[in-house]
Amino acid sequence: MSQIEAVKEKLRVIRILRLLKKNYTYEELSRITGLPITVLNRYVRGKVLPSTQRTKELIKVLSPYVNLEEEVKRRIVFDKHGLFDNLKILSDTDLMSLVAENVASKYMDMDIDKILTAATDGIPLAIHIGNELGVDVVYAKKKKEVGVEKFYEVNYVSSSSGSVMTLYLPSWAIKKGERVLIVDDVVRSGETQRALIEMCKQANATPVGMFFLISAGNSIDRIREEYNIPVDVMVRL
Repeated sequence: MSQIEAVKEKLRVIRILRLLKKNYTYEELSRITGLPITVLNRYVRGKVLPSTQRTKELIKVLSPYVNLEEEVKRRIVFDKHGLFDNLKILSDTDLMSLVAENVASKYMDMDIDKILTAATDGIPLAIHIGNELGVDVVYAKKKKEVGVEKFYEVNYVSSSSGSVMTLYLPSWAIKKGERVLIVDDVVRSGETQRALIEMCKQANATPVGMFFLISAGNSIDRIREEYNIPVDVMVRL
């Protein structure tokens, strides 16, 4: 293991402890790990990193207590109309980092060149995954940016509003032949995600996979049927 990989493993342990600290007391974590509360406190606060050996031991001990799918579900907030808010998920940087590690492990060997998402809620997740994969993140917007001359432009009909929507992506953002991972926080009808696929086609780039944090309804099944690429989702509602 390289020094960089060793440090990443140590930081992963810190994220796991911080995530668990939201559901467990220091006393409980002390019983689970066998470590003094003072030591755990220094880890959680980022005052010190565990040794390489202790990192391996902690990952082995703590991993059974970390269920990312359940952590995501726990943070989904529904209103009285059945609509949900996922800000508590996207704003939890420790959870997002651990989710990104999980996603990156599946696509690490696929030679991803770019991550593509749609503004705005898909951006935090895409950035975390891009950081893990070591690739750039680009995102399509509903308005043209001033100062950009050429765009990839895709029109689609929004099922929620019944109106024609347009996504724009600067033409420099994706190059011919690049392998693209499409990422979004939520997939509902699948219209936005199909538009992102079309942008890849316009750029003569290759979409090699899609990942969604949350899938609402059955659109994820239709997307899987339409495209011959891996389509993964963490939580289905």
